Amino acid sequence: MNLIVAVDRNWAIGKGGDQLIYIPADLKRFKELTMGHPVILGRKTLATFPGGRPLKGRRNLILSRNPDFAPEGAEVFADAQALLAAAPEDAFVIGGASVYRDLLDKCDTAYVTKIDGEYPADCWFPNLDADPNWVVTEESEPLDHEGTAFRYVTYKRK
Repeated sequence: MNLIVAVDRNWAIGKGGDQLIYIPADLKRFKELTMGHPVILGRKTLATFPGGRPLKGRRNLILSRNPDFAPEGAEVFADAQALLAAAPEDAFVIGGASVYRDLLDKCDTAYVTKIDGEYPADCWFPNLDADPNWVVTEESEPLDHEGTAFRYVTYKRK
C-alpha cells in the first residue's frame, strides 16, 4: 500500500482536525496520485472534506469505532484488520494521525510533501528520515506557495 501526507519541519500534520496549511499545488498532486485508487482514512479526516462527503472517483475505506457511522458512498470498518482484508494493494492511506500510525507498517511507498516551516500542531507523522526502514528514492526541487517553500519527497520501505 501507499500513503500520502504533508508534514512541516517537525513532521507535524495537523491541528484541531485540519491540515496545517493548504497549498493548491499539493492538493492537485494529491488528487492526481489518488484518483482511481482506494483511499483509507479515519472518520475525523472525512469530516474535513467538503460537505464531509467521501472523495469522488475513489473507493473510500473508512476506519471508525462508531457502529452507527455510515456515510453514503463509503465503506466503514471497525478495525484495521477488517479494513486490510478489503483493501487492495494500490490503496492510499490518507490520514489522520491514528490511521497513519496503525497502517504505516503495511505501506511500502510514502509520498510526503515537506513544508519548510513550523506550525502549531496537535498531531504528527513518524519521522521517516530517522527510521532506518525507509529510504528517499525521489525528491523534487524546492517549490513555493506564497512565500512558503515545500518539496515532494518519495520514500520506499527497504
